[in-house]
Amino acid sequence: MINNNIKPVKKAVIPAAGYGTRFLPATKALPKEMLPIVDTPSLQYVVAEAVEAGVTDILIVTTRGKEAIENHFDKSFELETILERAGKTEFLRQIQQISDMANIHYVRQKEMKGSGWAVEYAKSFVGDEPFLVLFGDDVIYTTPEQGSVSKQLVKAYEKTGTSILGVQKILGEEIRKYGAVVPAAPTEGRFTKLKGIIEKPQGEIPSQLTSLGRFLLTPDIFEIIENTPPSPSGEIYLTDSITAQAATTGVYAYEFEGRRYDIGDKQGYLEASIEYALRRDDLKEGFSEYLKKIVKSL
Repeated sequence: MINNNIKPVKKAVIPAAGYGTRFLPATKALPKEMLPIVDTPSLQYVVAEAVEAGVTDILIVTTRGKEAIENHFDKSFELETILERAGKTEFLRQIQQISDMANIHYVRQKEMKGSGWAVEYAKSFVGDEPFLVLFGDDVIYTTPEQGSVSKQLVKAYEKTGTSILGVQKILGEEIRKYGAVVPAAPTEGRFTKLKGIIEKPQGEIPSQLTSLGRFLLTPDIFEIIENTPPSPSGEIYLTDSITAQAATTGVYAYEFEGRRYDIGDKQGYLEASIEYALRRDDLKEGFSEYLKKIVKSL
């Protein structure tokens, strides 16, 4: 299963127009994508994931009130000058790296009409190239040996030449909160040919493979989105368009490696904050001792 007639993946789209109502009142003035995991905004982890995969240009789909995102990835001459004068070279290096991560572009989503509608805003940006879609509610930790999830999807795409849906197994009833994969054929290694996706299945669960906010899409998806009928609520879901694409050019689900955090959920956000802190050499010793004391007191 090798496809030699494919274009390199250099572009990514990050929908970031949601209101973050589950984190009110914090998100009244602060975009949910800027909520920090320890000391780094969650969106920065998502951007870094795409960059590790070889992406050079990223389109972030925003809306009114998300100016903090643009400011974060822009240069800050005043802050850099202050840090340089104070001799805080490590902080200066970190700040400069943020603005140099990639060429980041922005477009405002004027109406909230579903995930498919958000991706449709990227049509002129993407052109005729394959591209990644990363939803910011999912932050995924991977080891250097595993490579970022986006990098894993790019390698999977290089084998199939089709759109790739990033999935993991979720056992039991928990899967009903997500999109469940309907397989078209038996799984081969980490690949499963896709028949469709059922969002939040209510009846029989078609598989334990679950769509988790990472996609590598071929550009024909835009025409499919334009012809995807809206849901009863008037929204166009990206997963409905991918189901339609599976019936035409084909789609594969790829079971990626990594520890995924649902940071759109308070429990998932807290788990991410704790586990990322415990991975840090400058925090893990003191923080782990603190956690041991907390656990003993419960």
